[in-house]
Amino acid sequence: MGKTFGKYSDIELYRALRDKKPMAEAAFSELYSRYAQRVFAYCLRVMGNHEDSQDIFQETFMKFYNNAQTLDEVDNIPGLLLTIARNLCLNFKRDKKVAYNIDDYQVSSVETDYEKKELLELISMALELLDFEYREAFVLRQYQGLSYKEIAKLSGDSISAIKNRVWRAKEQIREILSPYLKEMSNK
Repeated sequence: MGKTFGKYSDIELYRALRDKKPMAEAAFSELYSRYAQRVFAYCLRVMGNHEDSQDIFQETFMKFYNNAQTLDEVDNIPGLLLTIARNLCLNFKRDKKVAYNIDDYQVSSVETDYEKKELLELISMALELLDFEYREAFVLRQYQGLSYKEIAKLSGDSISAIKNRVWRAKEQIREILSPYLKEMSNK
């Protein structure tokens, strides 16, 4: 592999993680630049806390690198990263009951339109009130753009169960936000 790693496929880069140090570091750096934002966004949306999300995000990439030393073939790098992040989020939530402070939640938005930004903040706050399984399905579908089939594979549940969770999440968010939406429309 030459100095430009951007032209290599994820699979080629993953294989290069087993090479000697400079090669492995460059391959890791390229994979990190491709998927870091997506993985962090997932962690933040699911955890709702910047500090915990950052810890899980970092641990995700450490585990990913360590997995490359033992797993021979992986055909879906973003899927592997999201699976690792998901498992770490689940373990964290299982091991530590987290009290969410909605004021600490930050919405990553560059919207200049005040009402759109306000709506995004309301949706983010509503997400915090959902059970993990609904929040996760909604985040993977709406924010990560995964198909129902991909979410089902990631979570180990049926496609119909995932569709049901996304639908229920939308219904619960709509119900939670209805008083705010009425207020916004009356302005």
